[in-house]
Amino acid sequence: MENADKLEYKILGISIWKIFVYFIIYSVLGYIIETIFAAITMGVLESRQSFLYGPFLGIYGVGAVFIILFSKYFDKNNFTLFIGGYIIGTLTEYILSFLIEVILETRWWDYFGKILNINGRVCLLYSVFWGILTVFLVRKVNPRIDKLCNKVQEKISRKVLKTIVSIIIVFLLIDCIATVYAQDQFITRMVVEKDIPVYNEKEVKKKYNKVKANKDLDNFINAAWGNKKMIRTFPNIKIQDKDHNTIYLSSLLPEIQPYYIKIFDKK
Repeated sequence: MENADKLEYKILGISIWKIFVYFIIYSVLGYIIETIFAAITMGVLESRQSFLYGPFLGIYGVGAVFIILFSKYFDKNNFTLFIGGYIIGTLTEYILSFLIEVILETRWWDYFGKILNINGRVCLLYSVFWGILTVFLVRKVNPRIDKLCNKVQEKISRKVLKTIVSIIIVFLLIDCIATVYAQDQFITRMVVEKDIPVYNEKEVKKKYNKVKANKDLDNFINAAWGNKKMIRTFPNIKIQDKDHNTIYLSSLLPEIQPYYIKIFDKK
């Protein structure tokens, strides 16, 4: 077992396989946390997943992995853990928000209107939340996750576990690629069909017409990633027009219910 460990590629002392496991586990836990949070604060059960398929919220997975990787550098006490988590979580959230906006030309979240926000990507409240979450993660949750992983390793062979993890990671990679393409097509469709004034209007219309000219591709996109599927999966997807007005795409399709179940009316 030691020889096998030495052959494995590691990042800051942690096996790449374990990093994959952390990402999967915490992406699922993040999905559960956000679903419960939405139910309590908004009164609805709605999709909080990052990708088209599967209960995964990637920002929690990425955030948890970075926190676990770097926590040894600020794990002197709970205060330093809080500060470290505050910084790492804030940087992770800002960078991911920026990349999503650049790649997809949309935002999965924004904090405009909240106290001490930076470009709507991060804000004081959720940065504090990242700090608290880091203390809880490092002190309470991750040690238990490690124990659970060790127990599973005792019962299932390393080869089988690697195969399972590999299948999930490949699935997530394909899911991520499909999500990027489907969201791009959905936004393009909404911009053109709902006549939203955007700064790159000519390019968007050209992309829209190119897909429309390919009937098989157009039919596939509408069948697999139609408006209902996209709104139900990403109920809070939004874009900005050329005047920097934020537009929730669900507001353009009032006939589609963006949530699955309404628990209570938000006051």
